[in-house]
Amino acid sequence: MILIPITNKIPELEIAVNAAIKAGETILDIYDGNFRTTTKTDDSPVTDADFKSNEIIKKILSKTNYSILSEEDIDDPKRLSENTIWVIDPLDGTSDYIDKTGEFTIMISLIKNNEPILGVIGWPTEKTLFVAQKGSGAFRYSNNEWTKMSVSKISDLSLCRTVGSRHHLTDKEKNFIKKLGIVNFTSIGSSLKVGKISSGEADAYITTTDKMKEWDSAASHSIVHEAGGKMTDMLGNDISYNNKDVYHHNGILVTNGLLHDKIVREFKKL
Repeated sequence: MILIPITNKIPELEIAVNAAIKAGETILDIYDGNFRTTTKTDDSPVTDADFKSNEIIKKILSKTNYSILSEEDIDDPKRLSENTIWVIDPLDGTSDYIDKTGEFTIMISLIKNNEPILGVIGWPTEKTLFVAQKGSGAFRYSNNEWTKMSVSKISDLSLCRTVGSRHHLTDKEKNFIKKLGIVNFTSIGSSLKVGKISSGEADAYITTTDKMKEWDSAASHSIVHEAGGKMTDMLGNDISYNNKDVYHHNGILVTNGLLHDKIVREFKKL
């Protein structure tokens, strides 16, 4: 077991890290072979790896007896009456998995009273983990060592390093980024966009889509917040979890915190 550098860690954190590692190992085994790809009712792709990862994570998390909201399961409404639940995306970046870019992750978060109290993101191809617990900071595990994560200090939009989706970037988003005067833009798959911001390697992630759901953001939310950054919807409203409607209808804005209000202000002008 990897020793997490958080002194007051809650037991669920080690369980989540273990689940991310085990699921990651299986995903990589499938990745190197021939896997089946099908299309869901919303036209998004799904692979054998999504389902296998889901199965492994659920089995490991089940010892906590909390309900699990997962991208790959039918939603059980009984979670709405519980104050603590797991929210998971067993394979975030399925399109990148299929395209073999290596930029796919596993996302696990524990939600208490509608907010994330821990987040774990596994990046299997790089044997990397992003881990956070509320009030205890965010940490990155790579090359067999832990480093504390913190966001950048960039506050000038013209210097802002922006990351965005490789597969879902819209013309509306491109035009808005241009309007902000941002010239430094990189396309990255999955939740690695927020990993970059939390590590201080990028400064903002802007998406105006209404298709993102709770499992797309919960683990990232915890990590970027503990790294000193900020995540809201595009209008600057707080994001809550364990809702009946799991969609984020007003997009998502993730920044180092210093750029946040400037981007929200410009977006509201639209």
